[in-house]
Formats: sequence, C-alpha cells, structure tokens
Amino acid sequence: MIRFLFITLATVLTVGTVSADDHSTDSLETILSDHWAAANEEQLFFRKDPDTFRMNGKLPDMSEQGRTRRAEFNQTLLRRVEAIDNKSLTAQQQVTLRLFKYEREAEAESYTQLDRFYPLHYYSSFSSYFAGAPGNMSFLTQADYDNYLLSLADYPRYVDQYLVDLREAISKGHVHYCESFKGYEKTISKHIVNDIKESVFYAPLAAIPPTIGEEQQNRIVSEGAALISNTVIPQYQRFYDFFTKEYMPNCRKEVGITALENGQEYYQYLIRYHTTTDYSAEKIHQLGLDEVARIRAEMDALIKQIGFQGDFKAFVEFLRTDPQFYTTTARQMIEKASYITRKMAAQLPKWFGVLPRSTFDIKSSPGGGAYYVASDGSGKTSGTYFLDTKDLSSQPLYNLEALTFHEAEPGHHFQGSIAMELDVPEFRKTLYHSAYGEGWGLYSERLGKEMGFYQDPYSDFGRLTYEMWRACRLVVDTGMHAKGWSRQKAIDYLADNTALSLADVVGQIDRYITWPAQALSYKIGELKIRELRAIAEKKLGDDFDIRDFHDQMLSNGSLPLALLEELTLEWIAQVKASHN
Repeated sequence: MIRFLFITLATVLTVGTVSADDHSTDSLETILSDHWAAANEEQLFFRKDPDTFRMNGKLPDMSEQGRTRRAEFNQTLLRRVEAIDNKSLTAQQQVTLRLFKYEREAEAESYTQLDRFYPLHYYSSFSSYFAGAPGNMSFLTQADYDNYLLSLADYPRYVDQYLVDLREAISKGHVHYCESFKGYEKTISKHIVNDIKESVFYAPLAAIPPTIGEEQQNRIVSEGAALISNTVIPQYQRFYDFFTKEYMPNCRKEVGITALENGQEYYQYLIRYHTTTDYSAEKIHQLGLDEVARIRAEMDALIKQIGFQGDFKAFVEFLRTDPQFYTTTARQMIEKASYITRKMAAQLPKWFGVLPRSTFDIKSSPGGGAYYVASDGSGKTSGTYFLDTKDLSSQPLYNLEALTFHEAEPGHHFQGSIAMELDVPEFRKTLYHSAYGEGWGLYSERLGKEMGFYQDPYSDFGRLTYEMWRACRLVVDTGMHAKGWSRQKAIDYLADNTALSLADVVGQIDRYITWPAQALSYKIGELKIRELRAIAEKKLGDDFDIRDFHDQMLSNGSLPLALLEELTLEWIAQVKASHN
C-alpha cells in the first residue's frame, strides 16, 4: 500500500455527491447508512468531541471544496428526511429521526458561520490534535501502521488547507486576542525535535508488536522515520513560522468576539451550538450571577464549619499555598485518583441499573491539563482519564474527587461508554452535545456528595469551588464577549470567587476568550438535569427510583437539552401511569 502513497493521497473524495434524484422510497435506515458511510469516508463526524481525533489513513479534506461538498450532501439528507413518514416509525426511530434532523440543521448552519477561521484556541489546535492522536490509538496490525504512514504523508496537504483559512481570517480581522495567545507558539515548537525518537509520532514505531513480521517491521520503521523527519517535523516548523511571523503580528486588540465583524451573530450561534438552547447572553449572565451568590453562601458556611480563622480570601490563599493539599510526584497523583475511582466503582450499582462494560486507564496528560478521551468504539482501545502531572501545583488534592467523578465515573467515561454500547444508529454513539455531556459531568460531581464522598471538608470545598468555577464561567464568558469586560476584570472575578490557582485562573480566562461560549455548556446542562430530577421526584413521589431516573438520563446517548427534557417528561408520565 505504501508504494502508492502519493497517488492515493491525490485522489479526490467523491462521497457526498449523492444525486438529489427521487428518494420517495427512502427508509430512515437507508438515509442513516448513507450518512454514516459519507462521514467515515470524509473522516469528519459532526459534533464529535475533538479530543477524540484519531488518524485513519487519508486526513479530512478541510478545503473550501470539501466544505461545499459536505454542505451539499447535508442538504440532500435534509430533503430526504423531510419525506419520511414519522407515523410509520417506532418510538425509538422517531427519536432518532428528530435527533438526526436536528443535527443536520445544525450542521447546515455551521457552514454559514465563521468556524473555519478559528481552528485553534488556548488549549489546542488542529496541530495539537494531530500530535495527540497516536497516543489515543491502538497499533495492532500491519494495516494500522500502513494507515498511520498514510496519515503522516498527508499532513502537508492538511496543513496547507488550514493555512488557507487562517490567512483569510487574518485578512478579515477574525484572529485571536493578542494577550491570550502570548507564548502559544510553544505548543507548536515542542514538536520540532532534532532526534526523531523524541517525537510523539515515533512512539508507535518503537512498539511494533511481534505479530508483524521482521521484514515489515523494518519497512514500517524506515518509512515512518523518514516521514517524521522529512515531512511531519518540517510542517510543524512551517506552522510555527506562519504563526509567529504572520498570525501574531495581526492578532486582535479587542477581547470580545462581538467586537468583530458579524461577531454578535457569531457569538449567539456559538451559544446555540454549545448549550443547545436559545438563551440570550444577558439571560446567561444573570443566571451566572444568581448561581455565584448561592454557591458562595454554601462556601462561606463550610469555611465557618471548618473553623478557619479568616475570611474567604484568606481561606483560598491557604488552600493555594499549603503543601498538605499537593502531591510531589506524578505517581502519587495517579495512585490517589485510582483509589478514588475504585471506591466509586463499588457504589455505582446502588445508583445506576445499567453499568458500562468498557474500561478506562489513568495517565499523565502529554500536554498538561486534565480531561477524558473516549475509546474509539472498536473494542481495541480503552477510555483514558488524563491528569495534569506536569504542573502538580495546579492540581490540588482538594479538587481530585470532584475532578475524578467528572472525568471518569460516573461522569464522562460512564456516560460515553454507555452511549457507545446502546442499540442505536452509529451516529448517535459518538455524538457529543457539550451541554449534555459537560452538564452530566458537573451533575456527577454533585452526585458524589449524595453517594457518601467528600468526607474531608476540604474536598467538599473543592467540589463547591469546581461548581463555583462553572457558575463564574456564565458571568465572565458573557461579560467579555457581550458586555465589554476587560481580560483583567474577568481574571479578578474568577480569582475572587474560586480556589483555582492563579495560573489556572489566567489560563481559564484565556480559554474563554479564545473558545467563546463553550464553557457556558457545563452549568446550563447541569441545571437542566437537576431541574428534570426535581420534576421527577415531585411528580412521582414514593414511586421515584434514582436508579431508574439515571438510566433514563443515559438511555438515549447525547441529546440537545430540549429533547432530553421532552423524553424525560414522557418517561415520568409512563412511570406514573404504570403505578396507577
């Protein structure tokens, strides 16, 4: 296969050019099958968690021609689903149809917006996702390696297409805020190494399984090393030069995205996309202020209960600086997180009727930060809960329970694994609505309290400061992007109301500046889930079963909040009727 690399890479995708002929005999299954085949061919899956990016041969076509092709194909799907007779479908098929139509309408809107101008933000970019992909993949067969070599060889074309969009973005003023991107070039330059064996891209070549013959092993290592040295690393140098010499000299001076041309419309679109609601920025801002006041009262009460002699600011400073709240080695951090996950695993059957079969690992994150990456669904990879062990001062122990419940179980790993194991169409298994997924993660942090965790009051305060952090996001994100707040005002607000380290505070604010509206999804989603639980408890009374409620929340995979609410209310009515 590798001999024909450049011939293969030159071929143009033809999928997505399905004709708009008569589809009167279409079935929902046929439409879904056509969509999924196209998504796999394009290697782009709408509304999939970007942290789960993996290579699989030819890289996605990010050109204007590729976008146009996908947009036209998406329109044919919308026309075809309009012709489906909803009454002929089962209840589950009706949910699938409604969800599929919602996604295709959202995808159609995305092609009219400015997303292509922002393929990088404070934490990541197309180049960092590419660099992180090998660590999320399993290399078990010769085919796995041949696909990997194809991906490495295709990287120059991939970079070319992103640079076209970024240069257009510069010409139209749609660039990132200068202060938030200072030093960002380090995320690129770390992949420009002299010794290719130090490259993240070499790791799969250093661990080829013995089931692959020696001759093929030698070929893979030889071709892979050449591609890393002569193709991939030079592209990182090229991107570095572009970023430092073209992009940053043209960075924007205004903090808020709404200060740019069409920025107000774009910010409202991002709110819709990330929260799956039509909330206005003003409504979200006020919701945040209300939540901050409520949570602050709980925090003050806990400080008083602990018996700390000092005010809130002094208590936070104590947490940020006392060595008892920090580990000194990566292993200590990972072992403590592992202990928490095992204690949680024992409690899950009391709170959930359905448990996932798949497993997860706990590792140090390669680039810093804490997050979860789902398995690829093939059965060959586990999920991975990544912890920040590079900067242990930014990962205090009083936050570790809340963080672990959010990222692992019963949070992201738990919810995402169940979704992948559902008997639903493929597009629903990896679909990721941020408000649902992050809302469930934040709900899981709070659920840990009910399940008997946070026995240490400092850990309970850590839970509250995590909740406060998410509430503050509603205030500072909308403050900067819709109300004219300065970066420093947002930093001061977050620092004054949470126990995050000062370095984390600054990093978070720069995240919100460069990734508008994404951070709104956590609190908005959690509040909706809590609201639905309160309704169920009130309407069902003694018939309310927490295990059944949680199973219902997870039984349809990731959903927009309005559909989640509608299906939950239907479930409540069914439970109520069954007990009459």
